[in-house]
Amino acid sequence: MSTKEKVLEQIKVEEKEKANNEIVLYNDDVNTFDYVIDTLMYVCDHTPEQAEQCSLLVHYKGQCTVKTGDLKDLEPRCSKLLQAGLSAEII
Repeated sequence: MSTKEKVLEQIKVEEKEKANNEIVLYNDDVNTFDYVIDTLMYVCDHTPEQAEQCSLLVHYKGQCTVKTGDLKDLEPRCSKLLQAGLSAEII
């Protein structure tokens, strides 16, 4: 009678979760759709379609995430949105 030995290896896998920050744009009663669309295209590198969709979401829902990524990339973009007179924050 022979004995078979099973060897089980356990590998611990750790995933480093990146903190994904977001720029949230808020609705206001001051800026026009065209201005918001142009600003999103310039600051957030949106296509015209993306910028239009975001502006509509902001208008009807009150807010919209317009950009996600690393904090280093988002901070200057959010500052530009604020300087342009839009209401935005990084969350």
